Amino acid sequence: MYILLKGDTILSFYIVYYITMYNIFFYETDIGTIGIREDGQYITNIYFSKFNTEDNILETDLIISGIMQINEYIQGKRKKFDLPLNLEGTEFQKKVWNELKNIPYGETRSYKDIAVAIGNEKASRAIGMANNKNPIPILIPCHRVIGANGKLVGYRGGLDIKEKLLNIENADLNKGE
Repeated sequence: MYILLKGDTILSFYIVYYITMYNIFFYETDIGTIGIREDGQYITNIYFSKFNTEDNILETDLIISGIMQINEYIQGKRKKFDLPLNLEGTEFQKKVWNELKNIPYGETRSYKDIAVAIGNEKASRAIGMANNKNPIPILIPCHRVIGANGKLVGYRGGLDIKEKLLNIENADLNKGE
């Protein structure tokens, strides 16, 4: 408790800090290691490798729901995800990530297509940077964004995982042109 003197009046107040506790759990899947991180209410991150962390290594109900849906997706049994997400990033990044959710399963878009869709047709390179910072890949389908020439370019999980994800969806890579 802090006490502040103001004239003859004594004011007391408390400073409250909110510390978010994160839980994380790692799984081996058909496409490799997947880590799912949550804050007790929302999924906050998906990772493609295991690493040392200060987070609680705890398999929560939300994390279990997440891996079940991801496994259904990997097996070709799910096209949409129904999980609470908390995206942390700049306003521009969030705008890009929200647009990525509009790319239908099995389809691809070019970086320029996304730039045009968000109203900034010259932002193709910035779209690529936002994709690289996507904290929740797979659920936010940045793997559906390809080069204007139809080639696979850039993916935080590696191009091999990007290709596997697109193959799961039977995506036509020529639609990115």
